[in-house]
This record gives sequence, C-alpha cells and structure tokens, in this order.
Amino acid sequence: MTVDLSVLDLAHIGEGETAADSFAASVDMAQRAERWGYHRIWYAEHHNMPTIASSATSVLIGHVAAQTSRIRLGAGGIMLPNHAPLTIAEQFGTLETLFPGRIDLGLGRAPGSDQRTMRALRRDPTAADSFPQDVLELQGYLAGETRVSGVNATPGYGTRVPLYVLGSSMFGAQLAALLGLPYAFASHFAPDALEAATAHYRREFQPSAQLSEPHVIAGVNVIAADTTEDAEHQFLEAKRYRASRMLAQGRQLSTEEIDALLASPAGRQVESMARYSAVGTPAEVDDYLEKFTKQAQADELMVVSSAVDRAAWLRSLELLAEVRDLNS
Repeated sequence: MTVDLSVLDLAHIGEGETAADSFAASVDMAQRAERWGYHRIWYAEHHNMPTIASSATSVLIGHVAAQTSRIRLGAGGIMLPNHAPLTIAEQFGTLETLFPGRIDLGLGRAPGSDQRTMRALRRDPTAADSFPQDVLELQGYLAGETRVSGVNATPGYGTRVPLYVLGSSMFGAQLAALLGLPYAFASHFAPDALEAATAHYRREFQPSAQLSEPHVIAGVNVIAADTTEDAEHQFLEAKRYRASRMLAQGRQLSTEEIDALLASPAGRQVESMARYSAVGTPAEVDDYLEKFTKQAQADELMVVSSAVDRAAWLRSLELLAEVRDLNS
C-alpha cells in the first residue's frame, strides 16, 4: 500500500542544548527530509514545556520554509482556542503569501499546556466549546468569504490555506467529516480511539470545496536502525525518557529507578501511549507500517521519531525513506 510519508518534528531541546540548537536541528532535518522525499513536516504548538521549542509555531514554520524549497510545512497543530481566528488567518495568510503552495494549517482544540499556562495565555476556559465555530470563522477569512461583516484577513484573504482537523477522539472525527476537511489522528501518543474515529470519519464524510474524498493522516512512532537490537535499545531509551519527564516530577532518577517506574501501573500507562510504534530494521519497520496503514485506514502516515539521540533520529528517517523508496 503506497501512502505519503510525512514527519512531525517536536522541535526537541535536548539535554545541554538551547532553543537555538533545536531550531538549527529542525532546519537540518527539513533539508534532509526534502532530499529524501518526505511529503510534509508539521510542528506543534506547546507552551511552558522546557524541552519543546515550537511554541511560536508560525514563526518556526517561516524560518524553516525560508531555508527549504519544496517540502510542505505546517502546523500539527495550532491550538485554535488559544487564539483569535483572525490572528491565525493573518499569520498563515502571510506564510502562504511568502511560500505559496507549501503551507498547511492543522487545528486542535486542546490547550497545549497546563491550567496555569492557560491563564497566562489569557485563554478562556470555555474557549474549546466554540472550536467548530472558530474553525468556520477562520476558514471564511482564508477563503475570502468572511463570516464577520466588514472584517478581512490581510494577508490571508483568498489564500485558501488548506485546513486539517487534528484529534484523538470521536469529536475531531465528527467535525472533520461534517466540514469535509482532512482528519489527522494523534495515534502516536493517544491510540485508543484510532479505528473507531477513522471509520466514523470515512463513513460520515461530506465533500467540501477543499476536499472531495476523505483523507486520513495517522501518527505513528518510528525507530529504524541498522539492527533490530539497536532499534529496540533506542526505543527503550525513549520510553525511559518519557517516563522520567512525565512521572519523575523533576527528580533525577537512576536507570533502575526509571525502569521500576515503567513497571508500575502509571508507567504501563506511559508505555501504552506508544502502542503504535514501528521499531526494528528498515524491512521490519516497513512491514509494520504496511499493517498499520490498513488498520488505521490511512491515506498518509505522520511519522514521529522518538529516538533520544539526534543522529539516530536522522538515521531512522533516512532508512525509512530508503526502504520506502520515497524519491522514486
């Protein structure tokens, strides 16, 4: 089954690194991914997270776009309840004007932060309730068919930046189907509702001006290496890192203590987040992705490399591109 392969870049700030190091790595990866034949790269809006540098998502997209030439770039996603739809229309209208035909706008309704950060963002706790209306308002600005009399997005008006609904539950699937928009499911960290959500989306999809047929993007973790043992070791290190970040609450733990955490009920929950993970040699990863594509009813895979080591992350993407023959 041939599907497009894309990349979710978490703009990770590694131990001992700065945000500038992360940005340089994102540019390097994007340039390589463009050469290797990946379809698009997305960056996610997160706030108050010391290891993620993509909080000003549109600015990072512009920075990377200026140093690449063909690959599509976008948000996966913008947490729309954090923003006025007009502001996002202007930001992404500007990006599309500067880099025509290369910009995507994925939209989510989660805060991308904790409760204190929500307050610092001046976010209304009930803002998520108006997410469907905000999507329509944003779509109107970008289409040049404003829903707010006398208000237009400049730049943005008529750019028709393609919208994508992001989700990890039935809500996103229902909304994407109703509006006739592509649907991206966050199965790389929230796997539980994948099959039910994508089945509902395909069954209930209503064609729109943007999209005539349903389009499902499914997230999947990938660690490809030259040997199975190396890939499995990297995967274990990635799970240890995730457990230490989520469960250790800033404490410095030994490897034995982190492994004990992983064996606990809370740790098993952390492990379950990585249920959909392709780990192994290129051939093993390719075989897993074939099966996952069918299971997810996906038209496109958004791969996430959870390798802690940056060189291993790049090698994983390179091996995957080679085994999938993306430049053919």
